[in-house]
Order: sequence, then structure tokens, then C-alpha cells
Amino acid sequence: MAPGSDRPDPDALLRRAAQEGRGRLKIFLGAAPGVGKTYEMLSEGAARRRDGVDVVVAVVETHGRVETEALVRGQEVVPRRATAYEGRTLHEMDLDAVLARAPRLALVDELAHSNAPGSRHPKRYQDVEELLAAAIDVYSTVNIQHVESLNDVVASFTRVRVRETVPDRILEAAEIEVVDIPPDELIERLKAGKVYLPQEATRALSHFFSKSNLSALRELALRRAAQAVDAQMLDDVRALGLGGTWAGGERIVVAINELPGADGLVRAAKRVADGLRGPWTALFIETPRAAGFTPAQHQRLAATMTLATQLGAAVATVPAPDVVDGIQRFLADARATQLVMGKSQRSRWFELRHGSVVDRLIRDTPGVTVHVLPVPAAAGREPRARAVPTPGTTAGYASAAAMVAGVTAAGSALVHVIDFGNIALLYLLPVMAAASLFGLRCGLFAGVASTLAYNFFFLPPVGTLSISNPENVISAIVLLGVAVATSHLAARVRAQADLAAASARTNATLAGFLREISGVTDRDRAAQMICDDVRRLLDVQVVLLTRSPAAGLDILAASDPGYRLETMDSAAAGWAFDTGATAGKGSGTLAASEWLFVPLKAGERVLAVLGVARVAGGDPVRADQLPLLASLVDQAALVLERLRLATEMRDVEEVRTRDRLRAALLSSVSHDLRTPLTAVMAAAAQLHHGATPELIGTIESEAERLNRFVANLLDMARVEAGALRLRVDAVDLSDAVTSAAHDARRALEGHAVRLDVPPDLPLVRADPQLLHHCLLNLLDNAGRYGDPGSAVVIEGRHRFGELRLAVLDEGPGLPAGREAEVFETFRRLEGSDRAAGGTGLGLAIVKAFAEAMGMTVTAANREDVRGAAFALIFPPALIVRQPTGEAA
Repeated sequence: MAPGSDRPDPDALLRRAAQEGRGRLKIFLGAAPGVGKTYEMLSEGAARRRDGVDVVVAVVETHGRVETEALVRGQEVVPRRATAYEGRTLHEMDLDAVLARAPRLALVDELAHSNAPGSRHPKRYQDVEELLAAAIDVYSTVNIQHVESLNDVVASFTRVRVRETVPDRILEAAEIEVVDIPPDELIERLKAGKVYLPQEATRALSHFFSKSNLSALRELALRRAAQAVDAQMLDDVRALGLGGTWAGGERIVVAINELPGADGLVRAAKRVADGLRGPWTALFIETPRAAGFTPAQHQRLAATMTLATQLGAAVATVPAPDVVDGIQRFLADARATQLVMGKSQRSRWFELRHGSVVDRLIRDTPGVTVHVLPVPAAAGREPRARAVPTPGTTAGYASAAAMVAGVTAAGSALVHVIDFGNIALLYLLPVMAAASLFGLRCGLFAGVASTLAYNFFFLPPVGTLSISNPENVISAIVLLGVAVATSHLAARVRAQADLAAASARTNATLAGFLREISGVTDRDRAAQMICDDVRRLLDVQVVLLTRSPAAGLDILAASDPGYRLETMDSAAAGWAFDTGATAGKGSGTLAASEWLFVPLKAGERVLAVLGVARVAGGDPVRADQLPLLASLVDQAALVLERLRLATEMRDVEEVRTRDRLRAALLSSVSHDLRTPLTAVMAAAAQLHHGATPELIGTIESEAERLNRFVANLLDMARVEAGALRLRVDAVDLSDAVTSAAHDARRALEGHAVRLDVPPDLPLVRADPQLLHHCLLNLLDNAGRYGDPGSAVVIEGRHRFGELRLAVLDEGPGLPAGREAEVFETFRRLEGSDRAAGGTGLGLAIVKAFAEAMGMTVTAANREDVRGAAFALIFPPALIVRQPTGEAA
């Protein structure tokens, strides 16, 4: 978009269109707890309610504060949802109830809150996003220390790192209202017990709530709110296509180049940015003359960009046909308010011929403050980079000559039809074609050749290069001048097209790189793809390193698998990882290394270090490749961070699962070990008075029960550890069922056992011991839950290529819709006093053993009578042979 253009920005319009039909989010941002965020949110919600807006309180945390509780009374409050977790009952916002209620405005306190396990979303801000998608406006609250990008900054001076954070994108899309009170007033509120209990307030005053901490937090909150407001204002301005800088805050740009002294411009811009407390960008305009840079100029430009990055600037390279045009376009797009640039010493003759970039910018860029710094002259004569015309090739010159010959032949055929002036115009065609297709030099060659051909073949005396008529001399000179000018214009158009094509290739490269690695779920594979793609795109050697458990750096992936770090390279890589700054060749630290090491960071965390080097020596990365390398590094860091978070989530889920198993195991052991042990000890005490068959039977049955429980624990441990070893053999199901029913006779005592297993069932491939365990546990479950005196049926059927072995009982059956839950570890049937006698391990072991042998196990309610049916299903691959005469 040209400077001063009033055309709306398409990207801004798309972002605005994406908000249509969604609710609006307003965040009450505070520097610390106790500043009154919740109170302000409730007050504004009550005011909206009095204005006729449908408002509900979705969730609010009063923390026992009287003023806050008084505001909640009189407002409609959606009841919370109770969730049981580790023996406690947690109350969370009922998202479905709020969605069903569908208010115009919902008040949701503590945006950074983590929901209880089992909730639809792990974070409350995700609940809020669902409310917004349902066109419900939301008011919410958050403290500045919970903002993801500021988490480490806050921890650096408060020594407190919060674990619950909100992504910056949430704040960027929200309206922000800062709830602020002076630190002294907040400390007084704390002392008065209006924030924490007295004993907690005393501890907080000596740590988090010190005056220096509160002042720093207050400044962060105000600054972050100002940044969000500035970003939203710029987006609105771009969407409406309004001109001007719209400077709610200062935005600084420093124009850098390849000349000596550019590093001084960067340092000056850093001082200006610090003084104005504004963001700043180091800008390099890539014109066609950049192709003529010497190696020293490339290296100097790269060092200047690296310095700007280390000092905290954003770095941008903008292709443009002209420096002034490129700077103006960038200033207009970024809505910059300050420009820092240098003015080198030029002769008056140079300025008369080429003009002054500084003067043109000051004259033609209103609304921008321009800081001009003198750039000292180099010690020696600095070679001036000029726009390098595309060198003409032999094929280009030959094509130009052929086009001139073709026009000459056409002119000879038309010489009796048209006059000499029109024939001269025909010669402009090969000039424009040669300059556009083959570059400026071929265009100039075509211009000179056209002038000579026009003179030789058409101007009298024909056949000579002399000109008899003075008017024809003017025609030849004009033709040559027009040809030269046309060549320059055509070459300039081609240069602009080349710049646009280069920019398009860069964008396509970044999109392709992200598309390739975004779907990868394995870290090692993603690392190798990063190295391979960076090598392909930049033509460099690449190595990716990360911290090992032994506190050293290990090579995670490399473009050359045989590469090993040298001592200097290891030092540079370690420094880059520890400090989060670039190190190695071309940087200001450990430049003796042949490699340039760039940290891959997510926030303030360094995930890995990417090293690049030239195969044939030289600078690791050319200056014009630095922005592409920075973009590749940022995208690679995002992918590695996503994989790290996914791994952490899996680890957290495993920890939670182990905690649940541990709690259930302790509960089970406390009952299922104590009960048989108590019976055995009581029976053993009675032996002093003489043994009876009843005592011996009690000891035997309880000992078997205890043995079965310990066996289940051991089997479950084997399953969890993946230590099952299969010994597959051909098994006769009739024998297996008979043996299991015999061993389970005590568990089936009081039940009639009916075996309905045809003797002609085929043999199956299974581990006999594991199959025996499965049947024992199924029969034990049937005996435990079957009604007293009822029958337990074991039936086998072979139909449609599958063999089904089922255990049927007559009892309470299974909860409708939750049949599959009985196979979960330590899950017991609720609502039955018979569940107290089980461990919740038997059916989980059945499922694990069955799947290990290639079978499936199902649970369902019986259709003929009240009761449950558990079936082991053998697929055709496990059936040894078909019985004779059976119809499949």
C-alpha cells in the first residue's frame, strides 16, 4: 500500500470480519490481588443489568470479602458444577448451564484459573472462548503476573512464578480496563485484612506485596494495557484505510545500510527507544544495488542486524526499487512516529546528480520525526555498491540481434507503404523485448543495433552509415535516446518484478516450511526436518542442539550425521543456550567459531540452539538471508514448544493416573487385605481350642481370597509394566472352561453352574495360563454380583467365523450406557453392597490379558433375564480349525 493511501488493509478487514457474530470480551486488568478487579467487574455488570441488559454471574470468587459478596447478592448466579477429585469436591463454572441460559453478558472471574480434571477444557479462558463463539459477551478479570509473555519478567523481581497463565492473544483481542490503586493504598488494604487473612497478609507484605514489587507490577500493567490499546487502534485504522500515524505511543524505526557507522545508528535508536519507552525496528531496504555488495559489505550489514536483534529490536528487510520509496512504505504501514537515519558525507556533485535521501524523506514524509546522525567517513575509500545490471548472455545478445534483424526485414517489406518515422518506431519493439527478457545490457545492445540498422538500411544514402539529410540525423539521435530510455524503464520494471518474485518466494518458503513440520508429533523427527529444510533453503550446514540430562549440550539433529562440535563451537553453543543470545561467527561473542548459533526461544525459555555454517567457509548466513533465518527459527521454536507442551500434558496425565491408581490401591488394600487377614487371625486364635472343619474351611477360603487378591495386584503390575510374556498354544475351550469352573468353585458357592460349551468347538490359539486367569476373574465377578441361588452360565458359540465364549449371571446388571467402564482399573459397580467385596482389578486384568492375546472382551446386559453378560471373542485368526459339518 502506497504511503498516504486510504485503501483499507485486507488483513485488517478479515480480522474484523472474523469477529462478526462473536461475543466481545472485556478484561479488568490489575497489577496485583486486592486492587478491586472483581468489585469493578460486578459493579459494571450491575450497571448494565439496570440498563436492561441480560446479565448473569457465571462464576465469581469473593474470597470472603464483604463488599464483593454484597455486590453478588441481587444478581442472577448460575449454580456451579460439583466435581469430585482426589477425595475432595471442587466447584467449577457450569459451562453447559451458561450456554443453555444464553445471557447477553456473562461475568467470569479469574480468567487464568485451571479447571478441575474432567472438565471440558483445562483452562477457564478456553471456557470463555466457547462463550464468545456462542455470541455471549464476557467480562473477566486477570492480574498482570498471569500474562504469559510477562510471566518470567514478574518472576525475576518478585521471586514468585505463577503456574496459571493466559496467552497474550486473549488480551490482544479484548477490551482492557486497568483497575489501579497506588501501592501505599493497596498495602493499607492488605494490613486491614481486606485482601488476605491477617496471618497471610503479614507474610505477603514481606514478600510479594513490597512497595517496590507493587510499583513494578503497576508499571507493567499500565504498559501492557497501552500496548493492547495501541495494537487495536492500529488495526482499526488499517481496516478503515485512514491515513496518518495515529500515535498513541511512540514507534521507532532505524534505517540501516551496509556502510561503516551503521552500528552507531542502531545504538542511537536503542537510546531513543529506551527514552521514549516504545518498540523499535531496524529496517534495511533491499534495492537492486544490493546485488553489487562486496563480501565486506555483506558481513557489515549482517553484523549490524545481529546487533539490533541483541539490543531488542525487530529486524525487517523490505525489497523496493528505491530507498526513499521503501522507507516511506514501511513507515506508513507500521504507523511509525520516529525515524533514525544517518547522513554520509557526499560531494555536492553527487547530491546534484542523485539528490539526498535525507532531504527527500524530511520533505515528503510528514508526521514523522526524523533524527539525522552524521555517519563518519571510512578510513579508506569504501567501494560504492551500484545497481548491477543483469549481465547479458550470449543467448540474450543473439536473441536481441535476431529481433533487430526481424524488424529490419519487416521494415524493408513495408518501406513503400509507411514512412521512415513509423519504421523507426518499429525498432522500439526489440529494445523493450530485449531489456525485459534479458536485462539492461541486452536492451542497450538492441538500442544501438536498432539505430545502426535504421541508418544503414533506411536512411539515405542507403548501405552506408553516413547520413545526408540533417533531419535524418535528428531522427537517428532521437531513436537512440528513446531506445536507451526504454531499455532503462524496461530493466527497472524487471527489477521490480524480480523483487516481488523474491518476496513471494520467501513467503512461500516460510509457508511450506511451517506446513511440513506443523503436523509432526515426534520431536526427533521434527528436529531432523528442521535441519534438512534450513539446509535446503539457505544452502548451509545445520546442527540442532539441546540440553542433555547431564547438563551438557547434545546434538538433537544435524544435516550431516557425522558432525561433531569442536571446543570453540561447543563454547559458543553453550553461551547461546545459557544467555538466549546469538553467538559464534558473525556475532559479537566467540566469533572465532566457524558456526553461528541462534537460540530457539519460547517466551524466555530456550528450547534448543540452531547452528549454521557454510560448507566452503565464509559467513554462515548472508545479510539478505538473516530475516528468513529469523522467521525459520521462530517457526521452529513454535513447533518445538508445541511438542514440549504435548509431552508435558502426557506426563501430567500419567501422574494423575498414577495418583488415582495409588489412591484406589490404598483404599482397596486397606479393605481387601485387612478383611481376609482378620478372618485368618481369628480362625488361627480358635485353633488353640481345637480345630474344626469350619475353622479350616475359613482359613482356606480366606487364604485363597488373599492369594487371589495378591495375584491380581501382581498381574496388574505386569500389565502396567508391559512385562507380559505370551506362551501361545492350541487350547481346547471345553477343557479350559471345566478347569476354570473347578478352580472357581468357592467363588461360585451358592450358585448353580451350567456349562453350555459344545465339545466340537474348534481349538483356539491362546496362552493357557492367561486364558485361565481371564475365566477365573469372569467367574469370580459372576459369583460376586449374581443373586444368591441364581445360575451362572458359561456358553460357547461359533458363528460367522468368530468364536464367542460368554459368562452370564443373574443379578443387578450394568448401568445403561456405561457398560465399558467396568473394565477400567479399580472401577467397581456403584450402588451395590456387593461392590465392597471386590478390588476393581479383575475385569481390568481380563481386558488387558485378552487384548494381549489378540482377543476382545465385551460387557452388556442380558436380553432374556436381568443380569450381565461378559464375552471373550476370538477372531478368525486365532481359530485353529473348523469343526466338521458346521456351517459358517
